[in-house]
Amino acid sequence: MTMSQPCQCMTIADDDPRYEALRAFIRDEENSQGIAMSALQEAQRLFGYLPLEVHKFISMETGVPIAELYGVTTFYSQFTTTPKGQHQVHVCMGTACYVKGAQKVLDKVTEILGVGVGMTTEDKLFTVNAARCLGCCGLAPVMMIDDDVYANLNDVDEIPCILAKYRRESRTPNR
Repeated sequence: MTMSQPCQCMTIADDDPRYEALRAFIRDEENSQGIAMSALQEAQRLFGYLPLEVHKFISMETGVPIAELYGVTTFYSQFTTTPKGQHQVHVCMGTACYVKGAQKVLDKVTEILGVGVGMTTEDKLFTVNAARCLGCCGLAPVMMIDDDVYANLNDVDEIPCILAKYRRESRTPNR
């Protein structure tokens, strides 16, 4: 399976209604200190990520230079400039997990999903992340998918079944 590269061709239409919601938020907050940070947080909540066109919009509405907005976006890990998957897969790579086989877990996850660390699957279902530590050292090796913790993943053959559960759930209407 080949690793796919993130698509850089996605754009958000100028008439997307989320822009109007963001404009209203900015107007409500325009006299607040730290408008750049709060506008970026609201944009991330609305759009799910912060592409260049959203930075341009915020800059036009607030007067904050795009370079300053981009600096804030790239400094804080809460922000992302690329779309993320519906499910966030975090494999702990802390010392305890690493010693107990975390690399095998991460390799299996990337093999099954066909994407590398920091990348999102083409169907936008999963984003794979390598975490420094998930704070579950006594349960090593550990993987989290969203808020669900999968502990003692010594048998990487369990991973396909775990990921399949999230694929099934995403296909179920009215989730």
